[in-house]
Amino acid sequence: MSTGMNSGSSISCSLQRMTAMLLRHWYLLSGSWTRVVELIYWPAVQMIMWGFLTQFLAGKTSYVAQAFGVFIAGMMLWDSMFRVQLGVAISFLEEMWSRNLGNLFVSPLRPGEFAASILAMGLIRTLVGMVPVSFMAWVFFDFSVYGMGLALAAFFFSLIMFGWAIGVAVCGLIMRHGLGAESAAWGAMFLILPVAAVYYPVSVLPGWLQLVAWSLPPAYVFEGMRALLVDGVLRSDLLIGAFALNALYLALGFIIFLSLFESARRRGLLLGQGE
Repeated sequence: MSTGMNSGSSISCSLQRMTAMLLRHWYLLSGSWTRVVELIYWPAVQMIMWGFLTQFLAGKTSYVAQAFGVFIAGMMLWDSMFRVQLGVAISFLEEMWSRNLGNLFVSPLRPGEFAASILAMGLIRTLVGMVPVSFMAWVFFDFSVYGMGLALAAFFFSLIMFGWAIGVAVCGLIMRHGLGAESAAWGAMFLILPVAAVYYPVSVLPGWLQLVAWSLPPAYVFEGMRALLVDGVLRSDLLIGAFALNALYLALGFIIFLSLFESARRRGLLLGQGE
């Protein structure tokens, strides 16, 4: 009898402990809107992007056959932009994880010089990752992205500039708000994926979203890429529009970084950042 009571008491205590842990994590989740948004964010982005792609392909059964390599080229160019933004953010985060920001900024290093160095590192990381991938596309799928010629360099550098702009702004955000804003490094670029026109044209989007898309340089680049691969036409107007917007966004990214750096410096946050 006592054995049964002890067993029942043990199960009850075990359930209480599990419930306590469950409540702890529930309070942690429900008390942080950023965690809740993150749970919704990724499924929503995927659903919206593939929904627009399905809508576009529904009446374009010959599109893939007509423009073989469009999706592969789009993926590689998109990933280049994402990788450079992530490379910038990772280079910055490594300094925060090692609690090295304070050491850096008591040296003669200026904030603009620091930002320029991590932008260069972001480009290096991207080239190290994407150049081998471009040759893998040729080996596995008999598709060479280099077939776009000099236009590829223009597309690539335009996307790199936008990745830099987002990356340096994200670094400023993390510097000011700490590692609680670290998720922005991983998710910021995907916020624009549905309107970047990577896999489908801007015309597929609703009218109000088309206005958003045309305010972002990637839409110009990917529309230009499809025009080159599908129609064999190099749209210089799209490239010029992309570079003009990129210059604006890159300048804005540096302004955000420097202003948030100054705010973090005044509040003494540079010495307290770390894991």
